[in-house]
Amino acid sequence: MSYIKDPKGIEVRSFEMITEGLGNKVDHFAENEKPIVKRLVHTTGDFGYADITEFHNDAVNSAMEAIKSGCKIYCDTNMIVTGLNKIGLAKFGCSAYCLVNDEEVAKEAKERGITRSMVGIERAVKDKDTKIFLIGNAPTALFKLLEEISKEGAEKPKLIAGVPVGFVGCPESKAALSDYDVPFIRTNGTKGGSTVAVAVLHGILYQMFERDRY
Repeated sequence: MSYIKDPKGIEVRSFEMITEGLGNKVDHFAENEKPIVKRLVHTTGDFGYADITEFHNDAVNSAMEAIKSGCKIYCDTNMIVTGLNKIGLAKFGCSAYCLVNDEEVAKEAKERGITRSMVGIERAVKDKDTKIFLIGNAPTALFKLLEEISKEGAEKPKLIAGVPVGFVGCPESKAALSDYDVPFIRTNGTKGGSTVAVAVLHGILYQMFERDRY
């Protein structure tokens, strides 16, 4: 039985197949957006992500600037934190965190009758070093983030990856991003998830590695 065993070879061939499969469906994306779309397809096995992914307000360049500054990245699930390339982020002085399992967050959420994701966002936006938000699970986290950044004096994130998965409030939370002048990347409709959020950030981060080679 003959098959590719080398991890790098598998990845290279995978992206060759993705490029072939997408054809001209990515022609309308900017050059720094195409690698992200391809990574979303690679992560999900779903070519449909080329149709539902949108980039707004120079999101990729904005995120790169934030990463170069050594920012913090807030994730709405610990799965996203676990999936991110920690060594790669550390090269730029960046770190990722999640607060949904924090005991104080859980207690406050229960007392107020809201989700832990919402309380986590409320706390994260108060940290001036947190400039990137990866929302892959909870529409309530995305809604709450938009509410918080609309307050007077609030700082706007350098990137919101609005890619929650699900049905209740999910498509609506992503659509709401259009009402805010903030750099964002979203996947329209019900598709998304923690792995998709990871893929968005990696699609940006790995381009930065390539640039640093030369």
